[in-house]
Amino acid sequence: MALLGIDLGTSGVKALLIREDGTALASATVEYPLSTPRPLWSEQDPADWWRGVCEATQAVLLQAHLSGSDIRAMGISGQMHGLTLLDASGEVLRPAILWNDQRTGAQCDEITQLAGGKHRVLELTANVVLPGFTAPKILWVRENEPEVYARVAHVLLPKDYIRYKLSGEFATEVSDASGMSVFDVRRRTWSDEMLHALNIPREWMPRCAESHEVTAHVSATAAPAIGLAPGTPIVGGGGDNAAGAVGNGVVREGIVSASIGTSGVVFATAEKFAMEPEGNLHAFCHAIPDTWHMMGVMLSAGGSLRWHRDVISRGRVANDLSPISYDDLMSDVASVPAGAEGLVFLPYLTGERCPYPDPLARGAFIGLTLRHTQAHLTRAVVEGITYGLADSLTLIRGLGVRINEVRAVGGGARSAVWRQILADVFDAEITLINSSEGGAFGVALLAGVGAGVWSTTREACDATLKVTTRVEPTKDATVRARYAETYALYREMYPALAPIFSKLNT
Repeated sequence: MALLGIDLGTSGVKALLIREDGTALASATVEYPLSTPRPLWSEQDPADWWRGVCEATQAVLLQAHLSGSDIRAMGISGQMHGLTLLDASGEVLRPAILWNDQRTGAQCDEITQLAGGKHRVLELTANVVLPGFTAPKILWVRENEPEVYARVAHVLLPKDYIRYKLSGEFATEVSDASGMSVFDVRRRTWSDEMLHALNIPREWMPRCAESHEVTAHVSATAAPAIGLAPGTPIVGGGGDNAAGAVGNGVVREGIVSASIGTSGVVFATAEKFAMEPEGNLHAFCHAIPDTWHMMGVMLSAGGSLRWHRDVISRGRVANDLSPISYDDLMSDVASVPAGAEGLVFLPYLTGERCPYPDPLARGAFIGLTLRHTQAHLTRAVVEGITYGLADSLTLIRGLGVRINEVRAVGGGARSAVWRQILADVFDAEITLINSSEGGAFGVALLAGVGAGVWSTTREACDATLKVTTRVEPTKDATVRARYAETYALYREMYPALAPIFSKLNT
């Protein structure tokens, strides 16, 4: 028997099959298009999601030489916040409006006012209202497409549309629902006060479960399309970040993940509900009962290094204008001392989200001198990204959440020199684990819990995930002092430059 994990991303869907001991059997990814019909808009056709899920699932079954009846249970992860509207007969009313759509700034302000102000919103939902979240999208449709809004009967998140197609059931789970701006994160249920304030009918919202709970079963109608047996259990699953945390074993307080992809995400498990008083961290339900997570997001982490490589750093041979390889970039970093000899980089190339929710923030090199070389600039970029991630850790520590170990995830985690910088700046052990399957693996584990393979999600992670690499902070007092000094200066730079950033954008 095997377990199936589906991870519905923005550019494609991944299907993963694992044995009940956690060993990966097969994986497949199917891409689908993204539409930007107007500036700031981002939409997808849910039919493309369903097609991709069916193709990816059939592909992994074929690779693993398994039939649908060999799948004991399945879980679904997915891109969060996307608005999928269905009518009373279950038909999609318009393209889904995605997490990265930015059209709803006015609706965010409207929601905050209707709910009684920012701090009342935080009391009700634990998060400020952002354009990426779901509720502003609902109001946008009401105000701009009244003929569509008049036919709405169901509001679903992307992964939960797949659950509906699989089973005919309207259900979600707590981690994904946390990012809709109408969910009471503290109490793990819909916020009736928020729904009433926004005049959104309660009956539009799907039933909400915990992430490991069986919420539906594959229907006889869907079974032939996807290749699974009718009756296959479908657990709640998780939003992409919570599912990824399960897949990385970040399921206990004290273990944190730092993901360095295009953006950067710091994710910390909390065994008691807590939220940053000004909403500078996301506070969501974790995919584990009676557990929450704090999350800080920086917009240009690995994206800053890619910009630096593509625009500034060039080959080592004379007249070679091609971008340098990442391996060569990181070897240059090792040749420069900690602190880049007084050079600091602000990684706000696309604005910032945490701890400064400022779309007008801009990147900068500060402290440039004739002594600084391309290698110094590269080290400053890597350190600046690390300082940006440390800002989220500082806020998380300020809420009393323990941080004993940081699991490095993403492209940046492959560099030994960057892992050492992370350990030194974070003042924490940096680890790598034996899996890089992320959200698809996480929801496959959740499926195993729902099916009784493991009794709890923590037990599932303990049984399947192991630390393979450990990096301790340096014992060199000079290096530690240099990073402490430079990080303190870094934290002064945005407040000092914010008025100038604003003027540059007027």
